[in-house]
Amino acid sequence: MAAELVHAARSKKVCKPERLRFSYYIAGSGDVGPTTLASSFLLLGKEAIAYNKGEEIKLKPYSGVLNIDFGKGVGKKDVYLLNLPEVKSAFKYLNVPTVSARFGSDPIFWNWGMHYFANFLPIDILRDKNNVMKLVEVIDPIVRTIDGIVGECVSMRVDLQYSNGQNILGLFTHRKLSLSVGYAATAFVLAILRGQHTARRLVSGRARGNSDQSKEVASRACNSRSNQLCDEQVIFVPT
Repeated sequence: MAAELVHAARSKKVCKPERLRFSYYIAGSGDVGPTTLASSFLLLGKEAIAYNKGEEIKLKPYSGVLNIDFGKGVGKKDVYLLNLPEVKSAFKYLNVPTVSARFGSDPIFWNWGMHYFANFLPIDILRDKNNVMKLVEVIDPIVRTIDGIVGECVSMRVDLQYSNGQNILGLFTHRKLSLSVGYAATAFVLAILRGQHTARRLVSGRARGNSDQSKEVASRACNSRSNQLCDEQVIFVPT
């Protein structure tokens, strides 16, 4: 999705991609329990790497909160800096000089807990996988209970700012994290089998459109309980 936005910017030839921001939201654990918990806690033990005008900077994990609008069915959510690998990849391979990534969850007290762990737990505990797994074993039953209330939605938003000041965003939302992971894995495998080595084509085949005009490339609506959350929603729109 990020590569698609960058390609759209460069295809115009009158502006350059200047700033790329990844924002992620998961309701509860996304119904994958220990996997999400363990990876999140381990990331709290690492400084969040970001890039500012070509310079690598290291920031405190779960700091730098932003309130991001994830659109219909999700709304505005707080997200926090984390050391996610796509930041370095986007800087290195997409050649965007300013890049950062943030993550947030529901209910809100999960974010409070993550912020507390990042600021008050000894760094050695957060960097030790065995200690983290013990912590996960204690918390996981609580998380599973909450998952039954908040659901297992996932939403990913990518914002790109052009050098001319224009902004464009890509948004993917799915009511089930586990299914969306399967779709993503399938897209990568299909791209490899077809010999498509550029990431700009890794959006699902059902989600292709005219990126040069920054149009919506796919959107499927449905009703999900009371929040009318889309089963699948992949959107590219100017802002």
